Amino acid sequence: MKPLFIENDVGITIPKRLVPFSQRSKYHDGNAICFYEHDVKFSDVLIEPDKYLEELKGKTIVSPDCSLYRNAPLAVQVANIYKSRAIGSYFQRNGIKVIPNIRWGGSWTFTTIVLPERIAFLGVDKGSMISIRTYGCIQGKDNKQVFTEGLSEAIKAIEPKVILVYGPMSDLVFNQFKNKVRFVHYPDWISYCKGGNN
Repeated sequence: MKPLFIENDVGITIPKRLVPFSQRSKYHDGNAICFYEHDVKFSDVLIEPDKYLEELKGKTIVSPDCSLYRNAPLAVQVANIYKSRAIGSYFQRNGIKVIPNIRWGGSWTFTTIVLPERIAFLGVDKGSMISIRTYGCIQGKDNKQVFTEGLSEAIKAIEPKVILVYGPMSDLVFNQFKNKVRFVHYPDWISYCKGGNN
C-alpha cells in the first residue's frame, strides 16, 4: 500500500447514512462517518489521527473534507488536498475502511493550467467509489459552473462507478452525468435530522 494513496476497497458497501464526525456517537453499522462540517470540528483528527484509530476500527469513513475555497492561495488548496489523502491513507493502512473524499477548489486544482497534474484527483485509484459534498459549493452561477466543471473532470480522471453526494443535488449539475455514473444522495445532517431530503 502506497503512503498518501487511498486504494480502491471493493469490500466497502454503499453506506445507508453519512454521519458527521462530531455526531459519530450516532453511528450505526452500515453507515459511514464523514467530515462534512467545519474543519474546527475535526482538527484533532488532522493533528493526531492515531488517537482515533481504536475508536474508528471496524467502521467506514469518508476521508477528511478539508476546506478548499476557490479564492484561497494555491498552496493552501494543495496542502488541504494532501491532508485529506494523507489521513485517509493512514486510516486505511491501519485497517479502517476509507471512501475517498474528492474536493476541488479553483480550476487550477482540477486542470493542468497551472500545475502539471490535476491535484484534486491524485492519490485515488481509478474505479473507486468516491464521495463529494455539494453543501456550500453550488450556490450562485459561478460556484455552480466551477463545481460542474470539477465534477466532469473527476468523473473522467477517476472513472468512479458510484459517487456519494452529501447535500443538495441540483438537476442542472447532476442530470448530465447520470448516464456515466451512479449517484447516491444523502441530505446534509441538519436536513436529515429535521426529516427532510434537502
